[in-house]
Amino acid sequence: MSRFIKIIRPQQWVKNLFVFLPMFFGGSLTDVHDIINSLLTFFAFSCVASSVYCYNDIIDVDADRRHSVKCHRPIASGAVSVVQAYILMVFMLCLGIAFLLCLSDALVHTGMVVLGYYLLNLSYCTKLKQYAIIDVCVITIGFVLRILAGGFATEVVVSHWLILMTFLLTLFLSLAKRRDDVIRMNKTGEPPRKNTIRYNLTFINQAITITASVTLVCYIMYTVSPEVIARFHTQYLYLTSIFVVLGLLRYIQITVVDEKSGDPTKAILHDRFMQLTVIAWGLAFLFIIYL
Repeated sequence: MSRFIKIIRPQQWVKNLFVFLPMFFGGSLTDVHDIINSLLTFFAFSCVASSVYCYNDIIDVDADRRHSVKCHRPIASGAVSVVQAYILMVFMLCLGIAFLLCLSDALVHTGMVVLGYYLLNLSYCTKLKQYAIIDVCVITIGFVLRILAGGFATEVVVSHWLILMTFLLTLFLSLAKRRDDVIRMNKTGEPPRKNTIRYNLTFINQAITITASVTLVCYIMYTVSPEVIARFHTQYLYLTSIFVVLGLLRYIQITVVDEKSGDPTKAILHDRFMQLTVIAWGLAFLFIIYL
């Protein structure tokens, strides 16, 4: 059973917490209906994403066998057959659809977003990830779709600020992940991905710096914008920028100094500083909005 769990990667489900952001920023964190719909959307996205992971491992089996780390994946190591992986892929997709069907009043729009995410990521696994820059853009669009799905599920209008910051932040994380690929290529002489040869440290470092800077500026503009101040009835949202600065600097340190940005989820879940920064930001925002 453990080999099948490794394929669906439940530890990656933390990415789908983005579906809760519209509810959080929309001020409906105490609405039971919105909480239930957000949970259903979270599990729907998680199951659909796991279906994509199955397909990705099937497509990449030959490349994974040549990779020093990915060669231990269940399909690449032979612990799970390709046929079994396809069966698991279909099962997780059906399970995701089952969760979506529980969204009776928000099924159509949320379902369309999830379907778009699924088709986009199948295209990514099959072809799009071979093209530099396009690959990271597809990943970031996937997170924006999570935001939109959460908004449709709770009937919260997603602001342009939230979409912009989600795109920029996840683009920053995706570029940091590609930096890890470049370092691996420089050490082994073999690119982990076909498109890695279209990246180098100079380009990646500059792209990370630019993206982090724009993300920070965008967040500060959000906290001091008149419509946001009027919406939350406070002028102190800008104080939360402190945690955003600390979080970005720490992740750049993890990327450039520690060279451990190959798995953003793992990096964040195992770094105390990042965890405390995110928790402090969340509590500060929670206090300002709801108390």
